[in-house]
Amino acid sequence: MTTSTTTYTASELLAVMSARLLQDGQVVFAGVGIPLLAACLAQRLQAPGLTILFEGGTIGAFVEPGKLPPSTNEQRCTRRANMVLGSTDVLLLLQRGYVDVGFMGGAQIDRYGNLNSSFIGDPRNPASRLPGTGGGNDIASLTQMIVAMKHEKRRFVQTVDFVTSPGFLTGGSSRRDAGLAGGMHRVVTDLGMLGFDEGSKRMKLFAVHPGVSVEQVAQNTGFELLVAADLAVTDPPTENELAVLRHLDPDRVYTA
Repeated sequence: MTTSTTTYTASELLAVMSARLLQDGQVVFAGVGIPLLAACLAQRLQAPGLTILFEGGTIGAFVEPGKLPPSTNEQRCTRRANMVLGSTDVLLLLQRGYVDVGFMGGAQIDRYGNLNSSFIGDPRNPASRLPGTGGGNDIASLTQMIVAMKHEKRRFVQTVDFVTSPGFLTGGSSRRDAGLAGGMHRVVTDLGMLGFDEGSKRMKLFAVHPGVSVEQVAQNTGFELLVAADLAVTDPPTENELAVLRHLDPDRVYTA
């Protein structure tokens, strides 16, 4: 992907656009990969007071450049952290309402924001088995969620094969009726920025990235998308954002 002066990958675009959604003072439960990279980028730019939590027990992680952990249980996460607890205690903080934002990816997402990271195909006889939930169900049930993923028709499906992490369930008031807090806030893809309709809770396209058309987004989505009347075009990543991002991931482990 290229602007007039800057070239960047789809993964770099995902990280930058996701990072822009995070605010100073928030507490974010971040998964590994693009979510963690975006949280670290936000820490170094507009949100120095952002607190990152890991499922493995680390609170207040400040990841060193070039040492992004491959899992949320990696001990390198603990350097310069505020506290290290057991996984149960971290999830208790989540359940008590101390976490603002949940941030993860998934293999599939449907029109109501339900995420699948468990099975592809019939769960009783799946074509593929995926990593599973970990703390994903707790995070998605109790926070405002940001999801970052590549925009492909096989990922954006009418109905997920398995609900690992709940979005707005079957739409409307079904999430609230089930007693869940929070909700899906934004889905960030390499094509645009999506949210959810206030009433129906169906996924809605709010912005496209430079050079992307609504038709292109629709062609890569397995269900009918709502489109905002005031559809915006995002600002491309700046040279400074990309420079900081590449400093964090110099070996391009997550941004190639």
